[in-house]
Amino acid sequence: MSLTLNEYTVKLINKILFAGSQEEVKRFIDTAMKALEQNEVNGHLVARFVEKMISELEQFNPMKKDSQQWSNIQMSKIIFNRIKHQLNAPVH
Repeated sequence: MSLTLNEYTVKLINKILFAGSQEEVKRFIDTAMKALEQNEVNGHLVARFVEKMISELEQFNPMKKDSQQWSNIQMSKIIFNRIKHQLNAPVH
């Protein structure tokens, strides 16, 4: 992977902010997670990436974003919290 996880976080957040729909947000996140998997990024780093995304998304102020951006941020937090839950789920 040519980008650092921090750079990857910034790039994904920008895509999320300017997505035209919640479906597009989901597609961007799915693509990002698949890329991490395809590049065989260590599970601990993936978990840290997910935590960092949640942390960054939680810092946005709704008063400084338009309604589409705020909707995208909220949808992203839901998706990343689901991913976090899946990563932490015990394997049967």
